[in-house]
Amino acid sequence: MKNMNTRHKTVLFLCSANYYRSRFAEHVFNHWAEQSGLDWRADSRGLMVGHWGNIGPISPYTIDGLRRRGIDPPAAPRQPKQLTAVDLVHSDLVVAVKEAEHRPAMMQLFPEWAKRIEYWHIDDLDCAEPDEALTALERAVRQLISRLAPAADAA
Repeated sequence: MKNMNTRHKTVLFLCSANYYRSRFAEHVFNHWAEQSGLDWRADSRGLMVGHWGNIGPISPYTIDGLRRRGIDPPAAPRQPKQLTAVDLVHSDLVVAVKEAEHRPAMMQLFPEWAKRIEYWHIDDLDCAEPDEALTALERAVRQLISRLAPAADAA
């Protein structure tokens, strides 16, 4: 499953549009993994990129949430990226941020992977205010980093 062209292990965060939650998780994870010396890096993808049209490269809530946590947002953020089978194969761990939304999408797009990924329960804007969702997402990312740290030490 690991991409042999990288020296770090990779966690891939998934959300619907790769615009808000998965991008926040990616940047928070990379910040804290680097700070803690963890040999993991994050990337992110969406399961329904383009479904809502061209919504832009990254959510202003993500940018604000990163800044509020002292994390520099990307200077030139990339456009959202659609999940591919190659992304799944080249990741050591895949996390979908909202099981109720993303398990059905995984079953439709990549049924062979739907049971192989980790699902969290972080609401989107239709169910939670950004401060609430991003705080929960940051907590989950920090717990993941803590969980991965012993695995990195044992390797």
